Amino acid sequence: MRSPDDLVTLFRAHGLKATPQRHAVFAALHNDGTHPTAETVWERVREQMPLVSLRTVYQALGDLIALGELGAVSVNNGAVRFDPNVSPHAHFVCRACERIFDVVASDPELISTHPEMAGVVVTSEGFAVDETEIIFRGTCASCRPL
Repeated sequence: MRSPDDLVTLFRAHGLKATPQRHAVFAALHNDGTHPTAETVWERVREQMPLVSLRTVYQALGDLIALGELGAVSVNNGAVRFDPNVSPHAHFVCRACERIFDVVASDPELISTHPEMAGVVVTSEGFAVDETEIIFRGTCASCRPL
């Protein structure tokens, strides 16, 4: 994800308001790999701006998604989680703690245990693929018994 200041410039270039509240949302998400919910982002922003509304946070998140600066991940039939990493990657969801981790498909350990992930090819039957979502589920290193 771009820096908060770069996002302000991007918003303005697209005719969107770059309010202090939105800047606070950008800062709350910057370099955050935890895949927070909107409510988590709202709580972080409220530490600096106690009167900011959840609706304002949702609007900023929606605008970031529309601009391609933020991804949305829906797992475990729960709340949507937001991902500042918009580069191609998969996710791993821990069944024990429910944390979400980014997984790069070229990870040698992943390929050694799931060789089908190396060089995945999609053939076309007249359809155009514009999005892919791969979610691995299991137990993270912190939750696995020793």
